[in-house]
Amino acid sequence: MTPETVLALAHQALLTVTLVAGPVLLAAMISGLVISVFQAVTQIQEMTISFVPKILAVALVIFFFGSWMLRVLLDFTYRLFVSIPHIIG
Repeated sequence: MTPETVLALAHQALLTVTLVAGPVLLAAMISGLVISVFQAVTQIQEMTISFVPKILAVALVIFFFGSWMLRVLLDFTYRLFVSIPHIIG
């Protein structure tokens, strides 16, 4: 296994992780920012006000983009398994 192969696999893995985790993290960050601004404006400092909307936003993103995220992971896994003979040899 050459260093170029290792770097290519690492690049593909990081790209896949970014594509899969990106929408979920973005939804949590945006909902957290909106709730933080709401709490600052209303001066309500209840922990559940920031926690529950984040959970709902993440659940909605997983519900709507879950099949796409699963397809990205399966494509990466398939490409990885298909390239095993090339990596070994």
